[in-house]
This record gives sequence, C-alpha cells and structure tokens, in this order.
Amino acid sequence: MADLPQSRHTGETREPDVQEDVFRLLASAEIHGIEEDGPGKVRRLDTHAAVVFLAGDLVFKVKRAVKYPFLDYSTLDKRKAACAAELEVNRAFAPQLYRRIVPITREASGELALDGTGKPVEWAVEMRRFDENKTLDRLAERNRLSDTLTGKLAVAVAAMHERAKPVEPKSWIAAVAEFVTENTAAFKDHADLFPSHLVEPLEQRSLAAFARLRPLLAARGAQHLIRRGHGDLHLGNIAIIDGDPVAFDALEFDPIIAAGDVLYDLAFLLMDLVERGLQRAANSVLNGYFSAARRIEDCDGIAALPFFMSLRAAIRAKVTAARLPLAKAEDKDKIAHSARSYFKLALDLLSPVKPIIVCTGGLSGTGKSVLAWSLAPLLPPAPGALLFRSDVERKALHGAAQDDRLPPEAYRPEVTEKIYRILTDKAARVARAGHSAIADAVFAKPDERAAIETAAAKAGADFHGLFLVADLPTRLSRVGARGPDASDADAAVAKKQEDFAIGDVAWEIIDASGSPEETLDQARIELDRRL
Repeated sequence: MADLPQSRHTGETREPDVQEDVFRLLASAEIHGIEEDGPGKVRRLDTHAAVVFLAGDLVFKVKRAVKYPFLDYSTLDKRKAACAAELEVNRAFAPQLYRRIVPITREASGELALDGTGKPVEWAVEMRRFDENKTLDRLAERNRLSDTLTGKLAVAVAAMHERAKPVEPKSWIAAVAEFVTENTAAFKDHADLFPSHLVEPLEQRSLAAFARLRPLLAARGAQHLIRRGHGDLHLGNIAIIDGDPVAFDALEFDPIIAAGDVLYDLAFLLMDLVERGLQRAANSVLNGYFSAARRIEDCDGIAALPFFMSLRAAIRAKVTAARLPLAKAEDKDKIAHSARSYFKLALDLLSPVKPIIVCTGGLSGTGKSVLAWSLAPLLPPAPGALLFRSDVERKALHGAAQDDRLPPEAYRPEVTEKIYRILTDKAARVARAGHSAIADAVFAKPDERAAIETAAAKAGADFHGLFLVADLPTRLSRVGARGPDASDADAAVAKKQEDFAIGDVAWEIIDASGSPEETLDQARIELDRRL
C-alpha cells in the first residue's frame, strides 16, 4: 500500500459491478492455467487503490475504480493511463519485474477474458512474480538483514538516485507544508488513535522545522538534488531478486508526491528501519549511502534528515490508520498499534539533539574502525552518526576502490595532511548541520588531534576523543587476520608505527587488547560518563 501525503480517503466507487466480475475472473485458477487447490493457487491482495492477484509465475495488478483527492481511477481511460504510467515509472527501478499492461475484455460470447480480443472493460499491470518472502519487511521480521545486505541496499539506492532525473524544485518544496497540514487533518479524523494534545505540537514542530530548512532545500534544488525518486521506498517495496535489492511499486500517480530531495526518498527507508528497532541496519544504510553517493553537499543536507524521517513517519501513521475500516477484526488492534507507533516516532524524531563528534584513534590493529562502526548507531540523532574513515578518504582521493592497494606515494606526508583536513572538514560540516559524526584515523600527531577538537568547538558540537592502545603482538595478529579492507596497513606498517612520536594524549585511553565487545563496553562507559 502506497504511503501518501494526502489525507482524506473519501473514495467514490465507479463501475463496481464490472470490477467485481473482473476480480472473480482473475481470482480463478483456471484462467491462469493452474490447479485450483494446488500449491500455486491464486492469491488476492487488496489495498485502498488496487487489487493484486498472484498467479503462478505472474502478478496482475488492477486499479480500483475509486476517486480520492490525490488520485482518480474512476474511469476506464484513467485506469489505463495509470497502468501505463506505473509501467513506465517502475521500469526505471525494476525493469526485470514490469512486463506490460494487459486488457481484460468482453468477448462476443459475453464472457470476460484475460488478454482477449474483445472490447476492453479493464486493464491490469502484468509483472514477473518473485518470492514474496524475500521482501525486506519479511526478512526484517526474521532478523535476516545482514551487514552485507544493508551494504548492498545502500549502494543500490545511491545508484537509483544517481539515475533519477532532477525536477523543478519549487513545486515540491511548496507542497511539503501541505503534506504536514494534511497529515494533521487525518490525525484529527482518528482522534481515537492519535492524542489530540499531541497532534497540534507535531504540526507546529514540523512546520517550524520546515521553515528553518526551506533555504537549504532551495539550495539543494539548485544543486539538482530534488529528483523524481521512488516515492514509496519502504521495506515492503524492496525485494531481493537474484541476490540483489530491487525497488518496485514506485509511486506513479502524482509527480510532485513522487519527487523530493534524494535524502527525503532515503528517509523513508531509514525511518522504516528505525521504527522496527533496527538501528544498526539503519545506520549501515545511511553510511553506505553517503559513501556510495560521495556528495559533499549531503554533509550539509543531513540537517534535513530528522524532519524528513519525521514526515515519513507521520505519513505512515496516517496511511496505516486509513487501513482500519477495511481490516479484518482480528487485525485491527495490530494496525492501530502500528499507527500509534509511527505517530510517536514522528514526534520523537523532531526532539532537539546536540551533535557530537567522536574520534577513534590508535595505531593500526587496535580495532578503532571496528569500534567506530559499533558506536555509530548509538549516537543521536537517529539513525546514528556519520562515519568518516581516513583509509576510505585516501582511496577516494586517488579514485581507487576501497580494497585496492595504493602505491607508497599515496602515503606521502603532504597527502596524509590533506586526508586529515578532509576528515576534519566533513565531521565539522555534519556537526554544523546538527548531526553527529565519528572520525576514524590513527591521529598519531598532536596537531591532528588538536585540529579536530578545535573544529568541533567551532561547530558547536560536544567532542569526545578515544585513543585505543594494544601491545604489538596483538596488533600484528589483527592486521594479519584482516580480509579485504580499506586499510593498507600490514605487519611492516604496524611495526613502524611503534616509533611514532605520539606525544601526550589528552583523549580517553581505551585498553583495546581484549575483545571488540570489551572495547565497546569501555568506550560506552566513557561516553556515558561525559555526555
């Protein structure tokens, strides 16, 4: 079911008798050439705007003959046009799934036929069927969202946004305030679900955030970062097909609703993960996306992410509540609970948070990068800190893949100085945007440590430096056990670092000779003590 910014679901049904006949036809196993009671029997799925039939290796999706303020499927011509639009839009995201539009016809005998030769009385989008147990919402329910999978997902979304076409930004920016007020109207229609004393504060905080962010959104529009995206990028609309994440069921009926800042499109996915308590997965997607997209503008644009996620949560709350009238009695409590959960999240995401810059320093093999990845999901605001790693920045500077080995000249002192400037600049930009950041590097020199501390203070962020230590045998063992990684440090590098003039370290010293879990526990104790 699409999550729609508009609020009033006052559908006016048209042509109901014909559609019911069509639905009975498509629900028939015989018409699809499959056994009535076999394992591949036809399954019907209903939403407010469509009816979907899963039949063997194919899927047929019929638009309901309804009219809402935000969509009009009330005539056959409009439904055909909507099917054609869905096909065109989704072929940009999932060309392997979307096949064609198919007529349901009235034959000379008076009988209905799927893809017949008579006069069309309805139209359906025909899709290739995939394993519905491999949509990301189903995988999340079974705790199957691995780090490898979230990494693939982040790269897939970044690539999808790279292909997306920029749109005229003013119309979408103007519509954002309408999305907020329309949500409020819907919440008031469901006073039994959404506490009246919280509905107005949510609107006020949302509109205040939007007013503050509007110049930033205009600037991002000028940077061509407001694009025609997926528009409905939640976990249920992404499936694993042939081992890769594929987004489907993109929003097709309104180009303004489907458009938006690329981070607004991403925000739906991040919000959905956070609402399910999958903070680590959400942070992995966030960092993977930033690493793949490599847009310095997003270090400023992340200022809008809490608002974007809140707006997505509010829309999800509204649309979830709208399912109640059509729901089975045994499902109503679960749906109501879900709607309330999204509403609460929408409020929580707008709570003010002071940004933090954390540095994880230490010689190669101390486990500073493992610690950084473990800490990132834990830092506010949701979905956790952006992580900047010197090894990754060095590879990017030289146009190399993360696991490519760089030549010695890539480690000249002047290059290393530049890497630390990049690292410090990115962390400070993110902090100025109101988000937390982690800088992961050796930080062996006092001036490197001082520079990022100064930058944090100027950005108005709290600063916490963690310097990891471990004996040489432990470090050599860890360096030698590494698989493909952005770090080029080997045993020779680890030994050479023993001679570094580190100087007095004012950061918290973390004994990293134990397990990663023990190191994380120490770091959390230090951060909790100082926060």
